[in-house]
Amino acid sequence: MIAFLTSSPGGYYEEYGVRKPYKFDERNGFLDKLTDVWKDNSRILLICAEPDNIEENNNMRDNFADAFRLSGLSAAEIEICDGRNGDKLPELIKNCDVVILSGGHTLTQNIFYKKIGLKPVIHKFNGIIIGVSGGTMNSGSEVYAQPELEGEVLDPEYVRFTDGLGLMDYMILPHYNVLKDKYLDGKHLIREVASEDSYGRKIYAIPDGSYVLIRDGKAEIIGEAYLISDGKITEYRQERGL
Repeated sequence: MIAFLTSSPGGYYEEYGVRKPYKFDERNGFLDKLTDVWKDNSRILLICAEPDNIEENNNMRDNFADAFRLSGLSAAEIEICDGRNGDKLPELIKNCDVVILSGGHTLTQNIFYKKIGLKPVIHKFNGIIIGVSGGTMNSGSEVYAQPELEGEVLDPEYVRFTDGLGLMDYMILPHYNVLKDKYLDGKHLIREVASEDSYGRKIYAIPDGSYVLIRDGKAEIIGEAYLISDGKITEYRQERGL
């Protein structure tokens, strides 16, 4: 198994507020490294974050199909795993070459992963895993499900930490390039939320273009990253083997 756990893999750009297909991100060698291990006519399984959002899941599959084509990565098919067929996960993944752990609401995705029993299945998978945003967050042994929706920062019942797939020991917070300037429920998401949540923990914030590469059982962060721990934010220097 080789995994590319991204903040965002790219695959689109926005023009006048409309999302247009584009090739995958080339920063930090992402597309080159993915191309090096890609199998022609790969069979791909897209495991979605929000199982009941059928229209969005279908659109996401189509967007990925365009991005693979524009990136020169041939795909025989992209099958969706969501609320329609999640109970058939072992059968769906059996003949796949690539699994995409899509982006979406992190806690909703985490609940869906547990419902379909993804953890033991993904640990037996020998192909390529591509994590996107929430999918990357849920790939950790422990997951920081930072509040995302209005009201979640203030909700004392909202679960911010939970267990994940255990593909790595990094607890990743993606989209740092956006979050560093963003407020939710009147709180700055980095200085007042993530920093406060970081006491006794290590949260690794990465911007779009950075990713975690897992190969030969070892994980490393490729590109820019920041360590948020015990209320402090510092630029992260890679320690191998997490």
